[in-house]
Amino acid sequence: MKAMKIDHIGIAVKNLDEVADFYQNVMGIKLHGTEVVEDQKVKVAFLPVGDTELELLESTHPDGPIAKYIDKKGEGVQHIAFRVDDIDYAINYMMDKGYRMIDESPRYGAGGAKIAFMHPKGTKGVLVELCERNHI
Repeated sequence: MKAMKIDHIGIAVKNLDEVADFYQNVMGIKLHGTEVVEDQKVKVAFLPVGDTELELLESTHPDGPIAKYIDKKGEGVQHIAFRVDDIDYAINYMMDKGYRMIDESPRYGAGGAKIAFMHPKGTKGVLVELCERNHI
């Protein structure tokens, strides 16, 4: 398995509009759109930067994973997503190498991607997302 590129960097935020305003009006990065992913209890904003993007993540529920993350660690970088061409192969490869997966089968994430998260205990504290998209 080889990661093709950094697909996106996920940033946990309390107020998506306020943070998006900073990236748009101070950093000059155009907002590409927003999406609510109900089963993950999150609202996502996409800000493309070159061939990757920032993904702002705001919880839509007080018990959502992003709300819990912010309560525990505060706002900031929550995960790094690597693009893979075959997510099923990538998941099996990681498990064969002894890495613990939060998702042992892919699920759907924002932007229509198939995703799976690796447990951060095996990656020295970094929450790594594997991400497959139909378009490259």
